[in-house]
Amino acid sequence: MDWYPPPGESLLMRTNVTFATGLAPTVAGLRSFRDTERHDIEAELAGWPPGPGFTPRGKADRAGVRALDVALLGIPRLINIIGNIAAPSGQLVGEPGSPGKSQDPENEVDDFPVMWADEGTTARTVPWQLDPARQPKRYRTELVLTDQRLLILGVDATAGLAPADELWQTPRVSVAAIEQLAYPQNGSDVRVRFADGSWTRWKVGDATKLAARFRGERKPVTEDALTPQQRQRVAELVAEPPLSVARSVGGVLPVTEPPTLELLPDGIVAVELRVPLSNGTDQTLTRYLSPSGTDVLPKGAEK
Repeated sequence: MDWYPPPGESLLMRTNVTFATGLAPTVAGLRSFRDTERHDIEAELAGWPPGPGFTPRGKADRAGVRALDVALLGIPRLINIIGNIAAPSGQLVGEPGSPGKSQDPENEVDDFPVMWADEGTTARTVPWQLDPARQPKRYRTELVLTDQRLLILGVDATAGLAPADELWQTPRVSVAAIEQLAYPQNGSDVRVRFADGSWTRWKVGDATKLAARFRGERKPVTEDALTPQQRQRVAELVAEPPLSVARSVGGVLPVTEPPTLELLPDGIVAVELRVPLSNGTDQTLTRYLSPSGTDVLPKGAEK
């Protein structure tokens, strides 16, 4: 890994992150930046390069968005077919389908603020690199949660093995909450609320895990803490990962790294396996095990 916390600080989670993006026809592909009076503050953000701005889509644009949306729905489905990664229920992970019904149309249908911040508040300090419309090519941003801080890293894929840059950080005490949002219904978005009342909306790699880790509901454990039935099931998953892939992305190789284990409420254990593929990549396989060792899907994981 290209970034490590300093001594005395524990890494809890690292995942991809960007500002979220509107999905409803009026705001599809857009995002706005507002103060608490809903004024546009994008031009006030110091050091930010020019962006596309925010103009709600008219009827003609909305019709085009719907047609494009139908075409794009096939792309995630194709990726899933190639990876053939299924949830315990057999449903393909990440199926887009409909984004669902917004419970907050003012901020998700008519407008789509990803920053809600008066002057001098924490949300105004988050880095511009989070914006997909401003992000350089072959560059990504990652969120890091530790027991002391929330950070944003910048990773330049053109720089080889260069270390990640710390773009932004804030103490944990300044973060009031990290909430997984119900819209879109795949659960990819979170709202990070700061103690000063400002907030920002991000799309993250695993919103369910992030919110649970922040609340302290998921705790790393070793196999010694598992029930005998859970240990047996973990051994089976390591020996024969239930993962099949198309020939175009390589064959499944033996698992060489120990699984990551986390204890959830009600004695459920989350098991994460990094399964190597013959093309040099790997896939992360997640299973949730009840105390009896059976596969289950805990509340919130189905999003």
